[in-house]
Amino acid sequence: MKPIHLLGAIPFIGILGGIFFVNRVTPYVLGMPFNLFWLVMWVVLISATMAVIYRLDPANREEHTS
Repeated sequence: MKPIHLLGAIPFIGILGGIFFVNRVTPYVLGMPFNLFWLVMWVVLISATMAVIYRLDPANREEHTS
């Protein structure tokens, strides 16, 4: 398995697997219940992770022919 594929699995594990461990409301983070904050944080992290994957993927590299 390539490291890019493993990097793509991290958001899946974080948002779906982690929600069972952070299923609480009482600690508020940035005015949101912790469960909602967890989901919003992963939406942002997924975007950043996909940008990193895009940059690392050799299929997206341009060949400069001059």
